[in-house]
Amino acid sequence: MNTRSWQENDYWPQLLGYAAAGAGAALAGRAAYRHFTRYDFEGKTVLITGGSRGLGLVLARQLADAGARIVISARHEDDLDRAGRELRERGAEVACVRWDVTDCEQVVQMVDEINSRFGAIDVLINNAGVIQAGPVESMTLEDYDDAMKTHFYGPLYVTEAILPQMRARGEGRIVNISSIGGRIAVPHLLPYTASKFALVGYSMGLRAELLQDGITVTTICPGLMRTGSVRNAYFKGQHRLEHTLFKISDSIPVLTIGAENAARKIVRACQYGDAFAVLGAPMWAAEKLYNLLPNLGADAMGLVNRMLPGANGTGQEKKRGAECETRWSESWLTTLTQRAARRNNEVAR
Repeated sequence: MNTRSWQENDYWPQLLGYAAAGAGAALAGRAAYRHFTRYDFEGKTVLITGGSRGLGLVLARQLADAGARIVISARHEDDLDRAGRELRERGAEVACVRWDVTDCEQVVQMVDEINSRFGAIDVLINNAGVIQAGPVESMTLEDYDDAMKTHFYGPLYVTEAILPQMRARGEGRIVNISSIGGRIAVPHLLPYTASKFALVGYSMGLRAELLQDGITVTTICPGLMRTGSVRNAYFKGQHRLEHTLFKISDSIPVLTIGAENAARKIVRACQYGDAFAVLGAPMWAAEKLYNLLPNLGADAMGLVNRMLPGANGTGQEKKRGAECETRWSESWLTTLTQRAARRNNEVAR
């Protein structure tokens, strides 16, 4: 009878070797699968909501360069005209559709119009967004309603309008742009955060149900991005101080991610059918830590809140970022964000 202990035999090195070989084979298999299932945007019709400026416009540029036909939608005609003109100058085939994603009937009508002009929509990127920053005391039920309509019901309406044609073809790609605020409850952004949490839940559940139909849904949670969109965000409470702190934070290179880099990662995630991605290394680490230690994370957010400006009796009035500029928000501290605003159609020219 063999009385040698497990530790005395050579099983461990062998098992470790088998495990390493198995892991290597799995990684190689996954890489091969991703290579052969890589989505080709050439000749595909891509609809980008909120595509006239900021991240949406950067995505439109990159997808146009990849050979896609681009449809950008937004609420403001001037922004659409400028974006459409720029994309056509790049050689893109582009259509500009003025609509409000929060209006269900309007969405259905516009999807029918897009289908008649370009045919079926192959890729949908739900990107339209609105930001209201300020302390909870300054927020109203209307702020929460606006955020939910834009970030949850907007993607829901557009997705529901497009799903039948994707199901009929047995293929399609949907990308929902949420936020790190949809994974970590961020103070002074409650309407935004609540609505982005709702979008994450909808998007990830939708993926699980649509894979059987050949439709891939990707959920994207960016951290702070240097898109220049802070000019068109809304601020409440101590407007100027809230805006200045937000804009300076939005300009720190290590803390933030450039719009072009973020767009490349989003396009790649869509190409390979990834389920979920957090953009920006600091935010990726923060999200993992928050999920691992939720009690500590929640208390840390409480400490962050103590350092932010209070309501200070300013009521519930909201102002656009462009109305809240200070000498600090237009200083060298925000150079990167100011450049991004000019580059990405956030500033009327």
